[in-house]
Amino acid sequence: MPKVGMKAIRQAQLIHATLTVIDRVGLADASLALIAKEAGVSTGIVSHYFGDKNGLLDACMRRILYELYLAVETHRRQAGQQPEAQIRAIIDGNFDVSQVTAPVLKTWLAFWTNSLHQPDLQRLQRINDRRLFSNLTAQFARVLPLQQARDAGASMAALIDGLWLRMTLAPQPMTQGIEKARALCYHNLALWLNRPAD
Repeated sequence: MPKVGMKAIRQAQLIHATLTVIDRVGLADASLALIAKEAGVSTGIVSHYFGDKNGLLDACMRRILYELYLAVETHRRQAGQQPEAQIRAIIDGNFDVSQVTAPVLKTWLAFWTNSLHQPDLQRLQRINDRRLFSNLTAQFARVLPLQQARDAGASMAALIDGLWLRMTLAPQPMTQGIEKARALCYHNLALWLNRPAD
């Protein structure tokens, strides 16, 4: 009989191993055997908990998306309630340290690519996109007419995603580009609000 709580421990262990293996060899070469070896378990254990590699990637992305959600919410709770402060917090959450380690970055890229072909991953991607757009638009709508708020939300979401992609593909570590990315987002925010940029 398995120990109480073992399922959660094993799943966390296998998700961590998956991120590590994807970072090292890429998604295409991240076989269940390599992931099992990294986690120190049998391939059968991986299959038992996740079914196949797609199930494991889905679980990894759910974990990363949850950590992104927590990062954004933490930044928002620490910020003032003014719309500008809340939008800055959303920006900061998207560039939080929990989201910029090499294994997470490479898994994000694999997720984006595979979401084009896998309905379950595509659904997760749509949820993430809508959440970002909705959060930004709701804050912009507190100070801008609705259509302008939607345009501002779409613009900021595209900028965040675009900066993410550029930094992920850059040869230097992403941590070196975080402050620049935030500054560019803040500047875009100031333009929408017709205020001088910091």
